[in-house]
Amino acid sequence: MPAKFRQVLSKDNKNTFVITRGMDACVWAYPLNQWLEIEKSLRNLSSLSKIHRTFVRNTARYATPSTYDKQGRITIPPSLVDYAGLDKDVLIIGMVNKMEIWDTKNLEKTEKEALEIDLAEYDDLAQKITI
Repeated sequence: MPAKFRQVLSKDNKNTFVITRGMDACVWAYPLNQWLEIEKSLRNLSSLSKIHRTFVRNTARYATPSTYDKQGRITIPPSLVDYAGLDKDVLIIGMVNKMEIWDTKNLEKTEKEALEIDLAEYDDLAQKITI
């Protein structure tokens, strides 16, 4: 884990990230406190709703805490390495409340697909952000 990402962790995160599947072919790494907030939100979903149960299951089942060592390394479970196709060349991207860990080839493919996003929809979303 790059030093600039480790340095932003508050002490109450206990040098720990929660590693889980991303929505794209990547791995998400949340600071422990951020993940605890996500768990609270997941608890608020109704277990009577099939879509809610499926979402909670698919979000929580791959979540694994990982404490970084003195060299800043974290352990990513083999199932997540396979899911994201992580190989030799990976890229870590800061994403406001989490990090994404990408195989460089998968990221390139995803970025090409993003070029097909409806620009009007993209602009509508941008209007909701105050800069």
